[in-house]
Amino acid sequence: MPVDMDIKNAVAAVNTDAQYDEKAKRLLGNKIILSYILVKTVDEFFGMMPEDVVAYIESEPFVSKVLVEPGLTNVEREKDGQRIVGLNTESSEINEGLIRFDIIFYVRMKDGISQVIVNLEAQKGAPSGYHILNRAVFYVSRLISSQKERDFVKMNYNDIRRVYSIWVCMNMDENSMAYVHLTKENILGSYQWEGGLDLLNIVMIGIADELPEHDDSCELHRLLSAVLSMELSVDEKLRIMEREYGIPLDDKMREEVVAMCNLSQGIREKGRAEGEAKSEARFILSMYKKGYSLEQIADVAGKSTEEVEAVIKGKEPVMA
Repeated sequence: MPVDMDIKNAVAAVNTDAQYDEKAKRLLGNKIILSYILVKTVDEFFGMMPEDVVAYIESEPFVSKVLVEPGLTNVEREKDGQRIVGLNTESSEINEGLIRFDIIFYVRMKDGISQVIVNLEAQKGAPSGYHILNRAVFYVSRLISSQKERDFVKMNYNDIRRVYSIWVCMNMDENSMAYVHLTKENILGSYQWEGGLDLLNIVMIGIADELPEHDDSCELHRLLSAVLSMELSVDEKLRIMEREYGIPLDDKMREEVVAMCNLSQGIREKGRAEGEAKSEARFILSMYKKGYSLEQIADVAGKSTEEVEAVIKGKEPVMA
């Protein structure tokens, strides 16, 4: 049985979008770019030079590897007869279809002892099916609860690491940044309850469509906008990253930028083609409803009568 062209096109579109998303995450996952984000979002690093923060990021960030689902974020292993609990970074094929953190990594604090766990999520825009902040609360809660038996054991709750869940949302109405965290309000008395109000931290970063100017208020937004833009060319992206931010561009990072731009070009072209096809289909249906024959419609639209008939029957989109 032949595969419906609509299904083929849909699968191809999903695959292209998925490839673009993965390239975007890997580009964001470069330590120098993560460092620019850290100096603007984590109080420990405020005022530091991003290149000096790179050394505090431990090992390589996990990109699309750690599962969000309860019970699956961690994995138990045995080494030298001892039980070891770590982040679950099993191959994606094993748990295909499950949700993963975009980027997750540990950061060593300047005291050389304490750590924080940072999760970075990149979104193309605010979702329509749910409130994005609700999802951020769920993610930051998972980052806390999954530490049990991995970062702290038994009842040693004082060993819980601080966590940051940072969300970068593109295509927003304005450039924005909001910090969501725990606060304490005394209802009766002034007893000082001990514990860490700084354990849960959410940072919401909104990026507007237009590339912002490079100033103190939008320094991070301009970098993220350039890195994730589907409109800027390869040269424009590289120029902003290298000349304005002093980001050293090795061959791997250049290849990631080129691959992203190639994919975004394909996505834009497909979007334009789909828009034109829908416009042509509306035109054909309008003429048909007014009583024009298939031959007349085909002549005006520059299509074959078979293509016009297919549009009218709704079996497939108008062909180019």
